[in-house]
Amino acid sequence: MHLMNVIAMFVWTGAGALLLFVLMWIDSLFTKYKDLAEIKNGNTAVATRFILKMFAQGYILSQSIAKSNDLWQALLVSVISFVILFILEKLVEWFLKKTAGLHLEEETHLGKVSAALFSGSLHVVGALILASCF
Repeated sequence: MHLMNVIAMFVWTGAGALLLFVLMWIDSLFTKYKDLAEIKNGNTAVATRFILKMFAQGYILSQSIAKSNDLWQALLVSVISFVILFILEKLVEWFLKKTAGLHLEEETHLGKVSAALFSGSLHVVGALILASCF
């Protein structure tokens, strides 16, 4: 392995990690509770949802990096995918509230792991579908 390949690995990994941190931070701004505070206080449901969402974003990022020769393009695809997942999450949550009386975000905040798993799995499935598009 050449030194340039090793340096490129550090740059791509660092950029990916930084973007993942930023996307998860942005996502936390739109929840009605503080993710990290809830996790620190032992809310397993919030931790479960957070981990599944982070996995989904990480998977999208890994696939965009794997299929791209350009770092900026890979990061842009990840950001666009984040926006698509965010919009879909809000639409599905609204739909489930109206049709099934499920309040995923509120129930997750209350510690209901079933709601957290449902919510987080929507992100994972969305990530699998989105990653197949690029």
